[in-house]
Amino acid sequence: MRRRTFLRRLGAGAGIGLTAGRANAHPTPTDGGTAAPDPASTPTGEDPLGVLALDTVYEVVTSPDGHTAYVATGDGVAFVDLVTPTNPRLIGVERDLLADSDDGPIQRVQDLEVSGTRLLVAGPAHPADGAQGFVVFDVADRRDPERIAGVELDTRIHNCDFDGRYAYLTANSRDGNPLSIVDVETGREVGTWSLLDADDAWDDVPSGLWPLHDVWVQDGRAYLAYWDGGTWILDVTDPAEPTAVSTVRGRSPDELAALDDPRVERSEPPGNDHFVTVDDDASLLGVGGESWEIDDDGTGGPSGIELYDITDPTAPELMSTLDPPSTSDPSPGGILTTAHNFELTAGRCYSAWYNGGVRVHDVRDPAAPELVFEWRDSETASFWTARRADGCFVAACTDANGGTEVQPGVYTFPDPRIRTPTPTETASTAGTEANGTALGVGGPGFGVGSALAAVALAAWRARR
Repeated sequence: MRRRTFLRRLGAGAGIGLTAGRANAHPTPTDGGTAAPDPASTPTGEDPLGVLALDTVYEVVTSPDGHTAYVATGDGVAFVDLVTPTNPRLIGVERDLLADSDDGPIQRVQDLEVSGTRLLVAGPAHPADGAQGFVVFDVADRRDPERIAGVELDTRIHNCDFDGRYAYLTANSRDGNPLSIVDVETGREVGTWSLLDADDAWDDVPSGLWPLHDVWVQDGRAYLAYWDGGTWILDVTDPAEPTAVSTVRGRSPDELAALDDPRVERSEPPGNDHFVTVDDDASLLGVGGESWEIDDDGTGGPSGIELYDITDPTAPELMSTLDPPSTSDPSPGGILTTAHNFELTAGRCYSAWYNGGVRVHDVRDPAAPELVFEWRDSETASFWTARRADGCFVAACTDANGGTEVQPGVYTFPDPRIRTPTPTETASTAGTEANGTALGVGGPGFGVGSALAAVALAAWRARR
């Protein structure tokens, strides 16, 4: 899809603007230049179903029914109707978050999370003027969201998660780069945890090598992406007393403390644990790395997504790696195809790879994931995240990383249909369609796919 085609397809949505400041996606070096077209940038895959253009887009999450996308827009949050995937529509925008603060409203809002009918919006993601903290909305009526909590904090918040009662926040402005757990009902911080709680030796490692970049919380477990400090699993059954369960990957503090050039090490593999999430029954863990080529010796990025069996969370087992799309220039100012954010649900991985586009993998057998959908156009699209919705999946197109002519917006894509085995086929390794049909995740099957995926995953583990 070439540039002119892209602009035509925006249609009426092209006139909708959400004014917000630009910000770098992450604290990484960039030359701000315009990269040459990538030889691999030829559009691939089925075209988007629809596109809603916005001025600024970062993280996107979807409502439990899949009918609404909540979009972090730098200065607030936008509400997008996904009921008709071919025509995503803007419902409304909430700006001026914590505007009653003496410091003014939150700036650089890049992350948010939804739990039931409650939406958490937090920031700033990077140092900025304005308040630091979060706002919680009741979004039972998506056309009339109601602010029910607003909390100021002493730290910026790059990423967050939310279980409906407690906000889990990356508090990298503080010593020790801790996880902060805040009760949104009282506004009180009830617990914290840092790598320093695991080992005092982390105090000897430059803190820029182990920022807490992201957090995912599910079923009493918190999963922390600590960059070169690795990925950690915590027990947060009691939010006031988080305790370490295991380390999934990462280098020791002694090894990191001995590095000659932390600047290069924090930008190139190994390490760079950037995003972490688990599937519906928290038995499969995905860790995405974000990396670049810094010193031109061929050892840089891009990084992919590693999948771990965490049926036993004390003994994670690497099953496979989702390799990144190709790029002719993996430097920070080049054609970025490193893993950014993704979702594991219904036996699938929905993933975003910046200029590498979006992909969907069938991960019901995590030892042998299968690519079932991909779309990219490196000249016009750079994706921040991909999330499942009802009858489609949605992806956030952002220009935050620079280097390309990108119109930010919310894209909807067809949810690819994958073969679902019958119980007999699941017990064996046969591969024909159930009743001669393929069951998609969207539409009437929304909410069913995850149960079927769990059955398939359990049968695979039994065969092992």
